Amino acid sequence: MIVHTTRFGPVVIRREDILHFPEGLLGFSDCRDWVILADTCNDAVAWMQSVDRQEVALPVVSPRRFVPDYQIRVARKEIEPLQLDDVALAQVVVILGKSDGTLTLNLKAPVILNLQRRLGRQVITNGDLPVRYELELEAPAQKKIA
Repeated sequence: MIVHTTRFGPVVIRREDILHFPEGLLGFSDCRDWVILADTCNDAVAWMQSVDRQEVALPVVSPRRFVPDYQIRVARKEIEPLQLDDVALAQVVVILGKSDGTLTLNLKAPVILNLQRRLGRQVITNGDLPVRYELELEAPAQKKIA
């Protein structure tokens, strides 16, 4: 299948690559189906591209790459729609943003994925995690371990 995108042009995907978000994302409730695309220029970043709206693509990263001790706390009912057999199998990504020229991570509202069932959900975490966690542009070199 071909997904037409504003950012990447036409992209060929398989139906089984689509992640379904029954409630959409915050601010994008009409976008229910997404595909994750690799960023060819930066291996730390992926793009969640809406299948429903060609102009909507959100950069996402693994939060632990930048905040190694990142943990989320949410009520169990928040992740029940993901049909996870084991919570440890959940994949977590956060949306990368830009504010006043600074790159930020939304640690307060991560996206949780069940890749086996192709389901996703954005949740609001309990606690005091920031919506705009500022990244240092000149971060120390990271070792790749996997």
